[in-house]
Amino acid sequence: MGLTTTGYDDITYRIIGAAMRVHNALGPGLREGIYQRALSEQMRAEGLSFEEEKPVEILLDGVSVGLLYLDHLVEDAVVVEIKALRHRLTQDEVGQVITYLAATGHKVGLLFNFAGRSLEYKRILPPRRLDDWRQRIRRYAWTPEHAHNG
Repeated sequence: MGLTTTGYDDITYRIIGAAMRVHNALGPGLREGIYQRALSEQMRAEGLSFEEEKPVEILLDGVSVGLLYLDHLVEDAVVVEIKALRHRLTQDEVGQVITYLAATGHKVGLLFNFAGRSLEYKRILPPRRLDDWRQRIRRYAWTPEHAHNG
């Protein structure tokens, strides 16, 4: 039996299986949004509950400074980020998911890259110290244009 570090092994296993079915059916070369919608359909068929394009409000000293949009939040527990990149996943993409974990307080993320000949994925856990990552949140947050003119 494998080591359970998060308590979410069953959910992540089911999500990865759904992503593999999507990649096997569609192959590489499509846009990110197509994979995202296809993964939604596969997870729905798998009986997983999820929110797609889940907005997460970022607060700084109690003031809203922007929104993050999670590709999927599955079972109100697992953050899923989808990419269709020609290159292999880098620390930048991993950092994006860690930032999402820091912003939401969720304990596990899955990062998928559908663009390769085989599906690339990483299971991501938050670092022990999240302070540095919380400072990076602004990099990924959408903010209204007027917020930049202050």
